[in-house]
Amino acid sequence: MPRLADLLPPAGLKGIDAAVELLCAAITRDARILVVGDFDCDGATGCAVGVRGLRLLGARCVLHAVPNRVVHGYGLTPGLVEELAEQQPDVIVTVDHGIACHAGIAAAKARGWQVLVTDHHLPGLKLPPADAIVNPNQPGDGFASKSLAGVGVIFYLLVALRARLGVQADLASLLDLVAVGTVADMVALDANNRALVGAGLRRLRAGQGCAGLQALIDVSGRRMQTLTTADIGFAIGPRINAAGRLEDMGIGIACLLSDDAAQARELAAILHDINQQRRGVQTDMQQMAEAQLDDIDPSQGACLFDVEWHPGVVGLVASKVKERLHRPAIAFAPAEPGSDMLRGSARSIPGFHVRDALALVDARHPGLIPRFGGHAMAAGLSLPLAHLPVFRDAFANVVREWLSSAMLEDVICSDGELTDSEFSIDTAIALRDGGDWGQGYSEPIFDGIFDVLSWRRIGNGHLKLELGSGAMRLNAIHFNGWDGNEPRSRQRIAYRLVPDDWRGSDAVQLQVIHREVV
Repeated sequence: MPRLADLLPPAGLKGIDAAVELLCAAITRDARILVVGDFDCDGATGCAVGVRGLRLLGARCVLHAVPNRVVHGYGLTPGLVEELAEQQPDVIVTVDHGIACHAGIAAAKARGWQVLVTDHHLPGLKLPPADAIVNPNQPGDGFASKSLAGVGVIFYLLVALRARLGVQADLASLLDLVAVGTVADMVALDANNRALVGAGLRRLRAGQGCAGLQALIDVSGRRMQTLTTADIGFAIGPRINAAGRLEDMGIGIACLLSDDAAQARELAAILHDINQQRRGVQTDMQQMAEAQLDDIDPSQGACLFDVEWHPGVVGLVASKVKERLHRPAIAFAPAEPGSDMLRGSARSIPGFHVRDALALVDARHPGLIPRFGGHAMAAGLSLPLAHLPVFRDAFANVVREWLSSAMLEDVICSDGELTDSEFSIDTAIALRDGGDWGQGYSEPIFDGIFDVLSWRRIGNGHLKLELGSGAMRLNAIHFNGWDGNEPRSRQRIAYRLVPDDWRGSDAVQLQVIHREVV
């Protein structure tokens, strides 16, 4: 398992020397440094890392801000810059955005502020007019790990800054936040990211996480001592993300910056409640999206819109549609109620680079898309409502051109069958603790043929199953597995073997990934 000693050196990042010198000078002259985060979990944890880290390194005036999704839109916009002016910053440090924020950075520079961009998103044809840029995906960057999350980029900058200042500061205390942001952003867990995530998880399991993360773990019902990347991805990350989706990510950042346990618990409870609201909104939107799919030709992908949808939840809807159709999907909502400007979120399948697809649409139809950016598997864009019909056709054309038969095969890779003796708590724990599983480093999946002895629907569309294999009786759960049909009696099932914390220390459970009739 990769360790911190195996981390790539910061010197490999293009622009890091200029960024370090900028921050050194700012700290020396007691400049007002304003860290501007983003409204997702990566941006929130990255903002907290930036604020905490700069203070650890001697900066005496570190402020923070975050755009509101509905009011400001994505990133450092001119409107956000105008609001930030009252804080009178000398230096702006963007976290998890900035590489596409040309107008906002120009507006900040016009006010005499220095701007340092830390980001990991793919740049456009031109870089913004920042004083320094640290982004492993910018042209000419030789850093080997292109999968750093935004929180990873700002952490690397702090490590380089510490070396330049020659001070003693425990930056390892920030790795809990780095781990959460990296996992939640679903970047590929290459060896470098696994070293960061593994170190952060060890801190969290040892009870050394910041007060906010400890409170979030508690309110989500997870166990600190056995916390996994799955717990981060399905419980901790969504509660932080919910603030940026429905409310103000300032609540999430305040939770992550709090050093007061009681205050952190109050903020974590608010985030938990917002996440419950998000689930209700998402359920309604998904049902509306399902109704639209009857009129969709899946060979063209899916491009959905409803005037009642919330812009903070369209990414989740697009993800569900993508999973349902195994095709690229984009969901749009009004940027704010009654607005003629739409916010869209795209999700894709392996092999179809959705950000490059948007770039091709933009090249073929100049001026059609005011703003877009993202990655191979996820992207965001702004679009006038009047442009939606043309965009739909243009995107459908790219999907038809690029999709290959190989991309359309939704393949599950199995590690084979388990023997009877391997359905044990020892095996389940070994699998759980065997790696910091995540995107690009998947937890092992097994398969086998089982008899469905009993089943019942639980929660919001989940299935609880009792499976038989010879003399064995096994408990299983299939999240979102209810399709309206009674499970057939004999099925081939792909699954993960996990400890069943609800049934006692020796119990195991099959976490079903896929079922099909034999």
